Amino acid sequence: MLEQVQLEVFRNLFHSIAEEMGVALCRTAFSPNIKERRDYSCAIFDADGHTVAQGDHMPVHLGSMPMSVAAAIEAIDMAAGDVVIVNDPFQGGTHLPDITLVQPVFVEGHHRAAFYVANRAHHSDVGGISPGSMPLATSIYQEGIRIPPMHLVRSGVVVEEAMKLILANVRTPVEREGDLTAQIASNRTGERRLLELVDRYSLPTVAEAMGQLQDYAERLTREAIRGMANGRFVFEDAMDDDGFGNGPLPIRVAIEVEDENVTVDFAGTAPQTAGSINAVSAITVSAVFYCFRVIVDWPIPTNHGTLRPLSVKIPAGSLLDARPPAAVAAGNVETSQRIVDTVLGAMAQALPGVIPAASSGTMNNLTIGGVDPRDGRQYAYYETTAGGMGARPGASGLDATHTHMTNSLNTPVEALEHSYPFRVRRYGVRRGSGGLGRHRGGDGIRRDIEILGDARVTVLADRRESSPYGLAGGQHGAPGRTVLVDDGHDRDLPGKCSLDVKRGAVVSLRTPGGGGFGAAGEDSS
Repeated sequence: MLEQVQLEVFRNLFHSIAEEMGVALCRTAFSPNIKERRDYSCAIFDADGHTVAQGDHMPVHLGSMPMSVAAAIEAIDMAAGDVVIVNDPFQGGTHLPDITLVQPVFVEGHHRAAFYVANRAHHSDVGGISPGSMPLATSIYQEGIRIPPMHLVRSGVVVEEAMKLILANVRTPVEREGDLTAQIASNRTGERRLLELVDRYSLPTVAEAMGQLQDYAERLTREAIRGMANGRFVFEDAMDDDGFGNGPLPIRVAIEVEDENVTVDFAGTAPQTAGSINAVSAITVSAVFYCFRVIVDWPIPTNHGTLRPLSVKIPAGSLLDARPPAAVAAGNVETSQRIVDTVLGAMAQALPGVIPAASSGTMNNLTIGGVDPRDGRQYAYYETTAGGMGARPGASGLDATHTHMTNSLNTPVEALEHSYPFRVRRYGVRRGSGGLGRHRGGDGIRRDIEILGDARVTVLADRRESSPYGLAGGQHGAPGRTVLVDDGHDRDLPGKCSLDVKRGAVVSLRTPGGGGFGAAGEDSS
């Protein structure tokens, strides 16, 4: 049994390895989506594929990545120097643009992998019916190339046939190859650092530290749950629509708290639908994991132990556990946010005065693609855009920030205009969009992008019909808008749409504000 000081040293060592993996990926990636927005995540796992440590990256990736690792372990007999690639949402993935690379770490003299390292990055295009691979789709076959667990690297050598197959199915093969190579390098960084730990402390000591940190995270999570009231707490929210005329689509949750154990039951949630807002179970579990992770007040290793006190029940074939061939591109980015809103809404009843009001509740996905008139090459731009944070019991929400399941950055104007045929006409805080209250909700963003060539534009966003809720008497935040300015005419676009635009068109993205907290008219922000 390691002493407390030793355990804290290992906690920081493991976390620093995951963080360094992220730095390696960020610095060597080709695409602005990874290099600038940092739409990636890295983590290390024990010999059983259970999470040991995660970088401070994307919550929607990190809670679901263990499913990809499990799928890779089950499907492939991995040897030293191998790297397995997977993006199939029905085999541990989330949506097709999120490509995960899993690598075993072998210690000399041992025949079984001692650890695993993995990273997940959102690729700006993986094929499909529209540039950016976030289409208005009704089937996963329309969304891009679907990769089951398979070797990308074998015995340290890239499997050229696998790489060629992937690159032949995307619009931007040079960028994709660069990003995949960066992911390989990231995992090798993690492997190298773990082996250095083994050399310094021994394999039994490192493995023991991993197990004890998972037990420690479990104890702290159970302690936080004991601070909740016992009972059954019910909440309902909804997705506006699926882009094909179906909606609103309810998400219902009942949270049952019994001492230090919790059951989260999504019975009554809408069945899976035609559009791409369907989520697979990995996303739903990831969102629940996040909600209970953030109520722990103490420094805690984010690992498998956090999940142990939680039982998650999801109706098969529902919006939150969709079955193939459901379209799922927006489930990862949009429905995940609404799951968080719903779960936190129920938790607010068990933890009054602790849970904040709803944040913007959408990632405001915008994809634009076409031929760059500057060089004649195809391009694919993808970005999520921040909104307002919900007000907290003791403070106003932050303006213009990514919240909950997204932890990325907005692409800087300079990088955007350098990499794509765009001109940013306006970029600022959307004043007045946050809900009023004793503490105000944060304001959203307005960004107007002029497109300097004919292009295909796809928007996948929510909270256009509904508003982020306030709590304890606070008012709702303003819903979002997407406006197309073409030939001098303004036209409101649906929350989920895909259309061709001519050179000079301007897409104006106006994101929702967060809900207010406390009775209106008593603003102290």
